[in-house]
Amino acid sequence: MLINCPYCGPRDLSEFSYQGDGNRTRPDPASTDQAEWNAYVYDRTNIAGDHNEIWQHAGGCRAHLRLTRNTLTHKITSVSFARDERHKKPHGHRRSGAHS
Repeated sequence: MLINCPYCGPRDLSEFSYQGDGNRTRPDPASTDQAEWNAYVYDRTNIAGDHNEIWQHAGGCRAHLRLTRNTLTHKITSVSFARDERHKKPHGHRRSGAHS
């Protein structure tokens, strides 16, 4: 399976690390609601079809990516940066040590 990293281009799956379901919302870190945290940690849906996922390009640029992948065919239909759209900045050429 190839994942098309927005920075690095198409790369083999072995360069990426699965980070989890892209649809889940983390509870407030100050929350003491045990049921809410148990649901966040343990409850999972098993989607058959298109699924939003978070992956990290661990063997490359280290960017976190949001993918839409079909769980039956493994076909990836979209890839974008996982960071919030509000914080997206246009990027040009990256320099070593540069922060975005």
